[in-house]
Order: sequence, then C-alpha cells, then structure tokens
Amino acid sequence: MSPGPDSRDELIETLADAEHRELIPPESRMMLEGVIRMADMTAGDVMVAAPRMDLLDIAAPYDELLATVIDTGHSRFPVYEGQRENVIGILMAKDLLKLQRAPELNLRTLLRPAVFVPESKNLNELLRDFRSNRNHLAMVIDEFGTTAGLLTIEDVLEEIVGEIEDEFDDEAGESGIYTLADGTHRVAGDSTIESVNRAFGIELPQAEFDTIGGLVAHEHGQVPRRGETVAIGGLAFQVMLTRGGAVRWFKVSRRAATEDGHSN
Repeated sequence: MSPGPDSRDELIETLADAEHRELIPPESRMMLEGVIRMADMTAGDVMVAAPRMDLLDIAAPYDELLATVIDTGHSRFPVYEGQRENVIGILMAKDLLKLQRAPELNLRTLLRPAVFVPESKNLNELLRDFRSNRNHLAMVIDEFGTTAGLLTIEDVLEEIVGEIEDEFDDEAGESGIYTLADGTHRVAGDSTIESVNRAFGIELPQAEFDTIGGLVAHEHGQVPRRGETVAIGGLAFQVMLTRGGAVRWFKVSRRAATEDGHSN
C-alpha cells in the first residue's frame, strides 16, 4: 500500500490527481480544496474593511435609509448612532417595510443584536456560529476593540464554493446589466464592453480589453476600491462590490455633459 499524504499541500495534490483521473469532478475538487484552505483562514482574511462598509444612521430619515438599501442591495445592515464606530444593532432590509406601514414605530425596536467577533476568529468556528445562531452577519473587531470590518455567512461560504450568485445575477441575465429602481444600472465587472455599449448607446473602445472591469481599471490606473467612482464615456462607474482583487459590480449612471474626469 502506498502511504497517504503527509501534509496539507500533499493532500491538495492528491485531490488534483483524483480530478485528473476523473475520480472526482472539478467542482468537487475546488470545494474540497476550499474546505482545506479555510482551516487556516480567519475573519480578518475575508472581511469587508471598515471604510468600505455600508452602514445606516439611526437618526437618518426613512427616505434616506430606503435609498441606501435600494442602492446597495444588501439584506442586512449594521446601524450606528453618532459615530460609525458605535454600532448598536443590525437591521434587516425587509423590516423597513414595517416602518412604511406603521411610521409611528421606532427604528430601534426593529434592530437585532449585533454580533462581534475578533479578527483572529477561525472561519470554521465562525461558520458553525452562523449556522447555529441564525445571525448571518458579524462585526469584526481588532485587538484594541475597534471595528475592523464586517463579514457575512456568504463571505465564508464563498471561500468553499466560489462566488455565490444572488437574485441580482439572475435578473441581469447573460449581459450582466439590469436597471435599478432609481433608473441607474447595476453592471457586472465581467460584462463585455460590447454589451455595455449596446445597453447605453455609447462607443467605448473594445480593442485592448474584453470586459468593462478591465477598461475601468485601466482608465483609473488601478482596480478601483469599493465606493470609488470612475467616469468614462459619459458614464459614472461606482464600485459596489469587489471580489478577489476585481470589481464584481458597478453602479452606473449617466453624467451631465459638463462633467468629466475621475471622482473618488
């Protein structure tokens, strides 16, 4: 009998060999590798950093809260009071409907407790906590007790299964482009420049790049960060979500004729 793998790297090589011999499909090999690699990962490795978090202000008017929910498309939001550091709870986006039907309700009564975890918390443990307490968003704090970022159960699962497509992906269809409620558009970073030109009736150059994400990164000089906006061809591309060092989603709107250049 041949000896089994003696290290994690050898185990991963064994999985690759099993795929090569068609004992397991590629998708299974990728997920198994994700499970193995996740054992060494912590909350700090996959969190959304604090400056890039989308938060709600407890003192904001209802219309402002609703606009933020629509623009970002998240299902859960940390809510702060006074300063962004002071997170007092988590609001489910669907709970805003209760305020619309009963304006006399206090937003505080709709908040759910915020869960705080250290940056060093292992992802395996965090996934187990998410599954058991049904609270699928956690605030990440550093060694000094300061908010370092946040992460969701989706962030953890994507380390195993790859990027999870959501309802926005279904609506976007093959082009990766769909219209938001406010008339702007959500555009996938891997949408082809041809599809963007067709959707917006413009003529962005297609010679050097295949995707709109590649073109925007080139024009900006680097991959823009979440929240940054890059203006190209009469359109403003605001970064909504990044994954693996690339832009996953842009929010795209038309710019006034007098506007030009980059804004951050």
